[in-house]
Amino acid sequence: MKVFFGNAPWSKPGFYGVRAGSRWPHFENDGCPYMPFPFFLAYATSLLKKNGIETKLVDGIAERISDDEFLARVKDFAPDVVLYEISSASLRVDLKIIAATRAMLGPKTTMVVAGPHFGISEASFLDQHPDIDYALVGEYEFNLLSLVNCLKEGGDVSAVPGIIYRDASGQAVKSAHVFMQKDLDAFPWPAREDLPMMNYWDNPGGIPTPSLQIIASRGCPFQCIFCTWPQLMYGGNTYRTRSPKDVVDEIEHCVATYGFKSFYFDDDTFNVGKPRILALAKEIKDRGLNLPWAIMARADQMDREMLTALREAGLAGLKYGVESGSQDLLKSACKGLDLEKVKETVKITRELGIRYHLTFMIGLPGETWDTIRQTMDLMVELDPDSMQLSIATPFPGSRFHKLLEEKGFLVSRDLDDYDGYHQAVVRTEALSAEDLVKAHHMAEEAWHKHVEARRAKVA
Repeated sequence: MKVFFGNAPWSKPGFYGVRAGSRWPHFENDGCPYMPFPFFLAYATSLLKKNGIETKLVDGIAERISDDEFLARVKDFAPDVVLYEISSASLRVDLKIIAATRAMLGPKTTMVVAGPHFGISEASFLDQHPDIDYALVGEYEFNLLSLVNCLKEGGDVSAVPGIIYRDASGQAVKSAHVFMQKDLDAFPWPAREDLPMMNYWDNPGGIPTPSLQIIASRGCPFQCIFCTWPQLMYGGNTYRTRSPKDVVDEIEHCVATYGFKSFYFDDDTFNVGKPRILALAKEIKDRGLNLPWAIMARADQMDREMLTALREAGLAGLKYGVESGSQDLLKSACKGLDLEKVKETVKITRELGIRYHLTFMIGLPGETWDTIRQTMDLMVELDPDSMQLSIATPFPGSRFHKLLEEKGFLVSRDLDDYDGYHQAVVRTEALSAEDLVKAHHMAEEAWHKHVEARRAKVA
């Protein structure tokens, strides 16, 4: 049994798509170095390898290869099973690649899809797309292993958890079983040997490259209505962690193998559970890694003791999700974030010499010109080293999407529009989609002027 894993090419003139490894599938401008590591694909590959299954993993986006080159690699491998990770924003391109793969390999090859596209959680998805044999719902690594073993042994796929399949009559059916691996240490480390490891780039705080992307946990206990992975990949707000020893063992191995100069924890929310965070900081410090590193974190889960311990272990940069300068908007989005606590945490972060990147978005429920001004003012007040500003985009299947459908505030259902950066697919009570795009440009311009003024002051 041979299984091919793919993150298929996705681009348009002047832009490249970001899909696997991203909680926000979208287009980046050509020339931008950002490239997330495809965690689910890499974990699934390593899990199947560990169980004696021949695999090949190709990240067509990270390698910047053409559709033809990508399909040629699929054909050369001659797989029995092909798994592509897909997303809502890239669905049109994904279906084109799937159709080309089916035409190239014929009906004997099993075609499987997975990833953060809500459609694949419904049995009707297979009815709409006859080229696809199976869809894996949510977190898929162990369920894929069960499916591949079942296909290899000629078993009954109805016993496989977390899939959509066709029964003997051809009817699309969703399996009655659900399985999600609770013990993250049961996962083998991600397969990196087939991937262009020097091409993955995410360095909060300017940590040096090449930099390793790694996770120490999965999920998030918080309820943000817009966040994709907890809702579409984890089926809720579960939170699971790896042991500090396993995490640092992986870091040491990867540094020795690839020569990484730093590492970044791209967890959904890294800093949940103070005792574990302090233990992980101690493990990193005691091992003497002596490398700078960064994290994705929540500001309200930090305190001075944690930040000090992390800094002493080498923490050099971090990301905090702030999203809005309006406390009311954060409440309506179920973010549960106290902006006064954010200001306090940012002050401590700055005092300790940790560089920080903040994320904001325009277009949350209730957005007005006044709340946009509050967000712009907070950006300047918090004065981050770097900043991300997106347009709130309700991925199908999220609570955000359902809320906007109920209110009639979705202005587009064309999934090509759902990239969260270049256009708005929503409106609010006070602002049109065009207003939100205008506000996004206005806020970015204000930020750039602030950065210029900051540089001039330093000079």
